Amino acid sequence: MNSINSVKNPGLYIHIPFCVSKCFYCDFYSTTSISAVSDFLDALFKEMEMYCHQFNPIDTVYIGGGTPSLLNPEQLEKILTRVRTNFNLIETPEITIETNPADLNRSFLESIFKIGINRINIGVQSFDEKVLDFLGRRHSVKEAISAIEASRKAGFKNIGLDLIYGVPGQGIGVWLNTLKQGVAFSPEHLSCYQLTLEGKTPLGVRCQAGEFSIPGDELQYEFFMKTSGFLEDAGYIHYEVSNFARGKEHTSRHNQKYWNHSPYLGLGPSAHSFQSNQRWWNHRSLEQYLSAINEG
Repeated sequence: MNSINSVKNPGLYIHIPFCVSKCFYCDFYSTTSISAVSDFLDALFKEMEMYCHQFNPIDTVYIGGGTPSLLNPEQLEKILTRVRTNFNLIETPEITIETNPADLNRSFLESIFKIGINRINIGVQSFDEKVLDFLGRRHSVKEAISAIEASRKAGFKNIGLDLIYGVPGQGIGVWLNTLKQGVAFSPEHLSCYQLTLEGKTPLGVRCQAGEFSIPGDELQYEFFMKTSGFLEDAGYIHYEVSNFARGKEHTSRHNQKYWNHSPYLGLGPSAHSFQSNQRWWNHRSLEQYLSAINEG
């Protein structure tokens, strides 16, 4: 079990806002303006210098998005170098990166493991091609499997899979098959999210237009209970609403900060921060974010 002090130490969240394309259900802020990566990194490093003295020591770093795996290893190394320069990072930090399976190969994974990233979340979402197509994911089942296997071979000992249930037409059987395939890789962590549709997303618009309906409460409850029962039988502990870990040592130290009201600093566009019962957030626009940081 993580100590209370570990939970109460500040955590650092870094939002990488770039995506090749927007998944049909996603309401997180992202942009396809990948040519702006250099300008973004310059602003990110300035923002670190602005806030680092308020958040120390930190014991978790979470690189989310967006799609952080669109950055190359050299860019990710620059980010972590600046983190270590500006913050008092404890000796055994949890450093997580979110990834898309389509971006992952053995060389990339070995490189990011060597620079100190020790926890990887892979956005598998499903092991069913029809579900992936419905969600607008840009990876295939084959790519997801390859990414998981390559992550293990690259040295990662803390691998998490993100999965989504409650997809229209998915059915309990299809979902349980995805869980079985996921567990077969013995990931240390599983995040199983119920599909929620925000109004302005492509799927949200289609749902409001009556093209399909999401599962009702009774079926969603069945999805939830089947998920919890299956994963607990497989040796996972159900430690948060959507999160399961293979032992307490593999729970997400960073995510627990949100649940335990620990301080955390969010850097990058749309990122949220919390400290001393105060919450604030950055502009949900790369252009506005860059302008605000450059103006100081």
